[in-house]
Amino acid sequence: MNAIPIDFSLPNNAWFLSVPILLTLVGFSTFWFISKSGAIKQRFYQETDTNMDNTNHIFFTKVVGFVAMGLLPLIAMLMLFPSTSLAYYGFTIIPETSLLSLLWIVLLSVAVIPLAYFSAKKPKNLLNYPQIRTRQWSKRTFYLNLFGWFIYLVGYEVLFRGTLLFPIYQLVGLWPAIAINVALYAATHIPKGIEETIGAVPLGIVLCILTLQTGTLWIAIFVHVALAWTNSLTALKFHPDIHYNSRKNDV
Repeated sequence: MNAIPIDFSLPNNAWFLSVPILLTLVGFSTFWFISKSGAIKQRFYQETDTNMDNTNHIFFTKVVGFVAMGLLPLIAMLMLFPSTSLAYYGFTIIPETSLLSLLWIVLLSVAVIPLAYFSAKKPKNLLNYPQIRTRQWSKRTFYLNLFGWFIYLVGYEVLFRGTLLFPIYQLVGLWPAIAINVALYAATHIPKGIEETIGAVPLGIVLCILTLQTGTLWIAIFVHVALAWTNSLTALKFHPDIHYNSRKNDV
């Protein structure tokens, strides 16, 4: 019996290419399985079935997403590769590209907000959004929803447009880096349906290119937050069973 020889040696910079991909897999998987855990979910739902049970659980999953996808992988990369820094992964302000970043944040927000508004009203979208399914939203629910999406998407973009993108781009160039990035990014949208999965491809390509052109994460973060907030609040407005009551007291 014969086997084809395999070279198991590690080329130069192999870990710098492989670790971000593995951290993306581990980070998203950790978030996903914790957020879908029935045992953890049960801890938030008491026999009294208070108004905040679902709100608190969804907010908890957003915090888990920030930690599992954003914070821990970034810390791991900084520890494993001490020659890198927060600025290397896009957490910085570059005066030369700040105006370009601001321009694209405005332009993309103007483009995606109307699209999100009209698609969020569709019955298919209302099956999943808003993610907080509490029937009567209070002010606290409203603001926890906004803040939860913000911190979650900061973690999400730190992972995909920071930890994953910059090292691979440095080693293999633009298009292979984008291909790897967008493939993994789109795959995380599969549970949300074919429309979000397909839509993640062009958005992912644009965000990768603009992130590399500006050297920062701000376009990706703020455009993604604008998209999520618009979708969430539009779904709240048009959902037949979920309503906002600013005078409601949480119990």
